[in-house]
Amino acid sequence: MPVGIIQPSNQIRLTNVSLVRLKKGGKRFEIACYKNKTLEYRTGTETDLDNVLQIPSVFLNVSKGQTASSADLAKAFGAKTSINDIILEILNKGELQVGEKERHAQLDRVHHEVVDIVAGKLVDPVSKRVYTTGMIEKALEKLSSQGAQAQKEEGKGSGTATPTNGESGGSKSKGVEMPKWTGVVTTRSAKSQALDAMKALIAWQPIPVSRARMRLRITCPTTILKQATKAAPNKKDASVAAADGEGGQAKGTVKDMILSYVEQVETQDVLGQEWELVGFVEPGAFKGLGEFVGGETKGRGRVEVLDMAVVHEGD
Repeated sequence: MPVGIIQPSNQIRLTNVSLVRLKKGGKRFEIACYKNKTLEYRTGTETDLDNVLQIPSVFLNVSKGQTASSADLAKAFGAKTSINDIILEILNKGELQVGEKERHAQLDRVHHEVVDIVAGKLVDPVSKRVYTTGMIEKALEKLSSQGAQAQKEEGKGSGTATPTNGESGGSKSKGVEMPKWTGVVTTRSAKSQALDAMKALIAWQPIPVSRARMRLRITCPTTILKQATKAAPNKKDASVAAADGEGGQAKGTVKDMILSYVEQVETQDVLGQEWELVGFVEPGAFKGLGEFVGGETKGRGRVEVLDMAVVHEGD
């Protein structure tokens, strides 16, 4: 008689793998992938599933080689869902299980991506010059350490983070929770984490920062410029328009409202039947400007982005 243990036919032994797990229908499903290929697939670098999957099967437990039955798959994903579609869903939505070295490398890569994005979007509010990635990194480390300290204080019943630059936490923390930064994670995209980092840096100002302005081209038919706006300008728009020399001639016209969104006018001219302006706008005002121009001109006016973030390089 043969010596050894006879394994069930539905058990497949796999080693040296990265697992992607997804809980659905009361069960946990796993697929076995090659190391680093899953990340490349999710970022779009790798598109061939044969290079990502070690085996095109769905498991209940990869380490034990226990494959998922057709009944389990049908109950969780639907009877008409193909095995390929199930694998794709697990691959795209599942949680990636990687080793310590891979996890550290991934965290380091996301960290550098976040710092690079933030450094390209924030500037010194006075000089409009960009900060080096090293300065941004130190500012984020300061916020991260303060966030960790704040969590310890909350555990002791304090519940209030210590502001930077000697600010008292009174007016900023009343009613509105201040943005916090506790460092990068591997479960979220670098872009979304960079947005959180920018919000925290702008709120706490460990170094003086502001969003880099957008450079736009705005066009509008000259016949509409002098028309009264359908909606009265709010206090913010009115104050900006009053501060602009161009906007003090006829309050409440379409032209004045457009100028109220523009922080600095680079050029403006009339080309045939169209008025064209090139200028700089704060990123937070871009959406409102686009909606105003589209609504007031009924689609005849346009707002085009010439530069997403205008900065001045340091000497």
